[in-house]
Amino acid sequence: MKNMGNMMKQMQKMQKDMAKAQEQLKEETIEATAGGGMVKVIASGEKRILDIQINEEAVDPDDVEMLEDLVLAATNEALSKVDELVNERMGKFTKGMNLPGMM
Repeated sequence: MKNMGNMMKQMQKMQKDMAKAQEQLKEETIEATAGGGMVKVIASGEKRILDIQINEEAVDPDDVEMLEDLVLAATNEALSKVDELVNERMGKFTKGMNLPGMM
């Protein structure tokens, strides 16, 4: 019985720590660029795109496709970096566990 009580306390602490880490992720921002900095995307730790900045030199009316590719590349890179951040921060809680839906 004592072991069960200790395990419950540990689980409650882990839940509290996970909730705190998730809240901290909301405050984190990730920046990614493409085209040598011509396009910059800023995303939150919740995978929300917060800002897209496009250098005016990247805007060529005759090559809109290139700009679209740069925006897409920077966005995908930002989201990939968020995944890495989430895995780094939250992975310590799920290490060794096979929990469906967690990461």
